[in-house]
Amino acid sequence: MVTLQIVPYSEIEGLTSVGRIRKLLNIAKEDKIALLQGRLKKEEETELIKATMEEVNKDFKGVELAVLDPASEKAAGLGAIRKGFLNMLLGDRQGLTVIGPANVVKQIKKDPNKIELLTKEVPKKKRK
Repeated sequence: MVTLQIVPYSEIEGLTSVGRIRKLLNIAKEDKIALLQGRLKKEEETELIKATMEEVNKDFKGVELAVLDPASEKAAGLGAIRKGFLNMLLGDRQGLTVIGPANVVKQIKKDPNKIELLTKEVPKKKRK
């Protein structure tokens, strides 16, 4: 079974960069796929990958990450003005970020308008 956890931007807005990264990484370490409203800053994405690499072990294989960013699409005329205004108002709230544990997410296919998330069967953890 795959669990999706939706994380509204308001839930991470007041956190530090390290706090945001820890929150999202902890969700992935629980074998859940985090769907974040909005996106992390580029530096935060880099730090998330770095923190993930430091925590990889036999139980945690890392994360898969994809960002759907409507602001990156080219617009002309009034559309460009509207996107610029929305970006100024909403900032990092635009878009969608998907972060999933590598042992759950088989592949993330991304194009400018959609993300396809392919999952794999997660082996049950043995009880001690």
